[in-house]
Amino acid sequence: MVEDLHAEFEKNDGVFLKNKDIPGRPDLHAFNLLDKLLPGSKRDIVSSAGHDEIWLDIDCDELAKVATPEDIEVLARCGIRYSSSEDSLAMFV
Repeated sequence: MVEDLHAEFEKNDGVFLKNKDIPGRPDLHAFNLLDKLLPGSKRDIVSSAGHDEIWLDIDCDELAKVATPEDIEVLARCGIRYSSSEDSLAMFV
């Protein structure tokens, strides 16, 4: 399942950060979409941070079950990517 999620993010490399059609702030739009897709967590969405990158507290297996290709495209347009080294969603800051 996570492999499918990773592949879907890779298919959207060409639209990464091309967010002119995203309403409002792209990062908040992505966080709200992720919260809509996987509701219920009482933890912060940002789980850790590095020098210029944050990782998100999103269960990628669960996201792969519910996210449509359109959802993944929107996330990519907002700057979200799949980090295979961390098996996590990430974004640059």
